[in-house]
Amino acid sequence: MGIKTVAVHSDVDSSAVHVKVADEAVCVGPAPTSKSYLNMDAIMNAIKQTGAQAVSVYAFTKQGDVFFLFQDAEEAVKIAGEIGYPVMIKASAGGGGKGMRIAWNDEETREGFRFSSQEALSSFGDDRLLIEKFIDNPRHIEIQVLADKHGNALWLNERECSIQRRNQKVVEEIDAACTVTFVRSGSCCEYVFLTQVEHPITECITGLDLVQQMIRIAKGYKLQHKQSDIPINGWAVESRVYAEDPYKSFGLPSIGRLSQYQEPLDLPNVRVDSGIQEGSDISIYYDPMISKLVTYGKTREEALKKMEDALDNYVIRGVTHNIPLLREIIVHSRFVSGDISTKFLPEVYPDGFKGHMLTAGERRELLATAAALYVAAQLRSQKFLGDLRVSVVPAECRRWELCVELDKGVHMLGVSRSGNNYTVEIDGEKVEVSGEWNLASALLPITINGKHRTLQCLLRTAAGEISLQYLGTSFKLRVLSKLAASLSKHMPEKVPEDTSSILRSPMPGSVVAVSVKPGDNVAEGQEICVIEAMKMQNSMTAAKTAKVKSVHCKAGDTVGEGDLLVELE
Repeated sequence: MGIKTVAVHSDVDSSAVHVKVADEAVCVGPAPTSKSYLNMDAIMNAIKQTGAQAVSVYAFTKQGDVFFLFQDAEEAVKIAGEIGYPVMIKASAGGGGKGMRIAWNDEETREGFRFSSQEALSSFGDDRLLIEKFIDNPRHIEIQVLADKHGNALWLNERECSIQRRNQKVVEEIDAACTVTFVRSGSCCEYVFLTQVEHPITECITGLDLVQQMIRIAKGYKLQHKQSDIPINGWAVESRVYAEDPYKSFGLPSIGRLSQYQEPLDLPNVRVDSGIQEGSDISIYYDPMISKLVTYGKTREEALKKMEDALDNYVIRGVTHNIPLLREIIVHSRFVSGDISTKFLPEVYPDGFKGHMLTAGERRELLATAAALYVAAQLRSQKFLGDLRVSVVPAECRRWELCVELDKGVHMLGVSRSGNNYTVEIDGEKVEVSGEWNLASALLPITINGKHRTLQCLLRTAAGEISLQYLGTSFKLRVLSKLAASLSKHMPEKVPEDTSSILRSPMPGSVVAVSVKPGDNVAEGQEICVIEAMKMQNSMTAAKTAKVKSVHCKAGDTVGEGDLLVELE
């Protein structure tokens, strides 16, 4: 469109992708959002300095003063009683799950007021809250529209957004432009209408450049298209890839530097909208989203299969990510059949997400792959080391007996090789494995019993330790000789640490508040301290009734994952 762009950034984002691709960049302050991205004086100075004529809303869109606004916790309790529990407390200026809490009683309303107002101020610079009736077991549907000031409007289909964690979407289908959102109750037809911003997957099924259309609308032009001009072709799916640990409450934030980053853009009909690159830092200050991964197909089945392949080929190292959870969601029978609601995750995984549960056939595939990879690596290393090391896999043999450990189980395997083809015998079953592998690459394209799969090698050591990402989940294996396996049986088992008297930070973040001091008596479930990460506040509670022995943190401290916070007697 020939429009020059200006990027605003904080100190820690000086090397961010959006800064590099813009025509001009202006630093608006230090890392905290209240001192940079939400500092309106700094933003206005950047506008004056650069002569910018338009400002894009890069933060969460304000959704309007609807429902009931309130000023303090007791007023919130009063309003909640009038509405009837359960209720939702949320930031009036917010979105993206920030500043949002569900309350089922008066005490949870008071606690929700405290956390929501603090998160809202931190994320949006506005601590005003609203309260509304919480619709239990809803489906979240969005209707996509474009409209100009001349009375013209376009409908761009609807979007399914019900797969969520912490009230924030993780998987979406079809897509949206400037959308009207409504929430439909699972038991009745109640609708709540809000407005949101554009989403990229709309473009996949309509062929429209939505950013271009919205800029034209903002400049006062008429819509270029009529409803009859808008095709609705195929199916699009979006997975939101986050730097977070899906095994902790479906996704507690993770920080670090992206030591390796490779988007699956070699695959057809795959789009990745991201603002990071290899070497980027994921910090505690901002939302942990890495990218929006979009796949397109003529049918839903085709789009979902492409999403499986895209997730398998997405390489992310240096931070924990939620790809294991995303991949499990899109292949789950309930999701495939469309039996979903915003309660999908807690209903499907009531005890938390545990990763992919291997079938007997999948277990054999994984064991065979590890054995074949180990043999290939051993034979290759012998070309360089020669007789310097006694090999578990003598090159002159054509069959090798190995043991592979997986999930504390030891499996006896027989491996034979012909070129790049390996036949692995496990418990009387044969598994055929083939592939030309670059052992320096993270991706392992492989054929197992005639089926093509892409695995990722996360770790491989000379001691036989192998970590493979298979069907989205990381599995740790160890390949041993028969002698080493027999000797390992005599090793003492590691006794798990009793952590009931120790409170450690489950994630990197900053300490917002400490609610106890040495000598205090605490009950099981009582709040000990509050940790904030990526603008989300998390209450840390006591695992048992006990007395506080010592406190190792104070408000304002920055803590890492696993840092000791409080000890109990």
